[in-house]
Amino acid sequence: MEAALAEELGEIAQQSRTMKVHNQVPGGVHCSGDLLDSYRINLHSRIASRVMMRMGVSGYQNENDIYDLVLAQSWEDWFTYDHTIRVDVTAVKSPLKSLEFTTLKIKDAICDRFRDQFNKRPSVDTREPDMRIVGFLDKTQFIIYLDTSGEALFKRGWRTETGDAPLRENLAAGLLRVSGWKPGVPLFDPMCGSGTILCEAAQMVQGVPPGARRRFAFEAFNDFDPAPWQAMKAAIKPNPLPTEPTIFGSDISGDMVAMTRHNLRSAGILFEVPLKQIEAQEVKAPTEQPGILLTNPPYGERIGVRGDSTLPEDELATSFYAAFSSTLKQRFAGWTVFLFTADLGLPKLLRLKEARKTPFFNGALECRLFRFDMVAGFNRREAAKPKAE
Repeated sequence: MEAALAEELGEIAQQSRTMKVHNQVPGGVHCSGDLLDSYRINLHSRIASRVMMRMGVSGYQNENDIYDLVLAQSWEDWFTYDHTIRVDVTAVKSPLKSLEFTTLKIKDAICDRFRDQFNKRPSVDTREPDMRIVGFLDKTQFIIYLDTSGEALFKRGWRTETGDAPLRENLAAGLLRVSGWKPGVPLFDPMCGSGTILCEAAQMVQGVPPGARRRFAFEAFNDFDPAPWQAMKAAIKPNPLPTEPTIFGSDISGDMVAMTRHNLRSAGILFEVPLKQIEAQEVKAPTEQPGILLTNPPYGERIGVRGDSTLPEDELATSFYAAFSSTLKQRFAGWTVFLFTADLGLPKLLRLKEARKTPFFNGALECRLFRFDMVAGFNRREAAKPKAE
């Protein structure tokens, strides 16, 4: 999602005189600016997982080099020994033997710095820390960050109920962006589960920033000034509510439809999002105007929830996708269909040729966002005719 995030950060930067977006790196995007820009990204980014402030960077040979760099940072400028901390380390091709030992060295360096100055040290809290410190190692370089977000940004503060395998909110937002969907374009999720894709889209339509309903780690920084933060939130202007529905959802499970309805309310959505309990292979296009169908179809165990338990899983999947494919061809002419799945053989099951496939990771699970362009029947017949010489 790096390219999608870079594009989104470029849009956020337009609200700021100081923020600049730099290079994409595996797993993130570098940008620079003043501290208020970190507030701005936390408030408005739907795709980022965390906004981390770089404290120091250096080459390293061993754990002692890492200890020295961390010890040299002015942690006391940002938080006190009364705050709890948590340290996480990620590494790509690092020659160091133990990441656990490296994590311990970083924690020791922070605690030693406080002990040297104040004769007191912060405690560790791995569950709900006030401050998160993140180390990143590659083959030759070490970077130490202070996390400005706190809880990961996909935790928007509204979700109380989830289904079996909910998408993370920031992944749903990334899928919406990569699909090219924009507010005003019809959007339909026929296997909506607990409604993550619909909630993200509806907040975008309404102009509700993803961070409007939660707290952030930067609010506990030493010199945090609430006035500009409150002003930033007060400057949010919601969009006019749509008069006609453009976002639609359905699911085979009535419980899931009820859960989606509840989650839309919790997310602060004030307009109607029509929802139906119906099997995906029975759905019809919800609008005359073609739009985007985006869904995360069930695979494996979830496909068999309402199926015939006497059939093996493969047969269930095959019959489901054959029926769903017919529905798409017959009822969704002109629509662009996006299916997000870990089943890389999905186009074969649908007997459709994808127009594009974008690789994603859902946690550690390798997935694809497959795009299918549903050509109107007339065009398909024309394309099949032999060409005149």
